[in-house]
Amino acid sequence: MASVKKFQVTFDRAERERVARFRCEVLGHVAPPPPEGFATWDECDRSLPPGRRGAAFACTDPSGAGPRLFFQRVPEGKTGENRLPLDVRVGTGLVGEERLAALEAECTRLLALGAVRVRLLPADDHDESCLVMRDVEGNESCLG
Repeated sequence: MASVKKFQVTFDRAERERVARFRCEVLGHVAPPPPEGFATWDECDRSLPPGRRGAAFACTDPSGAGPRLFFQRVPEGKTGENRLPLDVRVGTGLVGEERLAALEAECTRLLALGAVRVRLLPADDHDESCLVMRDVEGNESCLG
């Protein structure tokens, strides 16, 4: 049996394009080119039935190493803790003050993109420090 080589991570979001563009900026991802026969994604979107227009947005890792991220519109809003946080690892291999400095630098960058800082989880006997953040739609994830 062959192993899976590529996969997509799908997120249900009310503001799918806003969140997707935020994640593109956070991760350095890009929107893929529009399908063949369309000059732009807006043109492609206008060709869809009214109920499907603006329903989805995707972004990809330009290096091809990471998964495609797919954001689809859902009618219901966020009601509790998101079950698939998209944590960003910026302090890998760093400890103490050096790690905190890396976390704070990335936090500052994300605040400018519309994220909200929630709290710092300090290092303990088992884990290094991480920063809990909220994206532009209020979904929590960690900078670690």
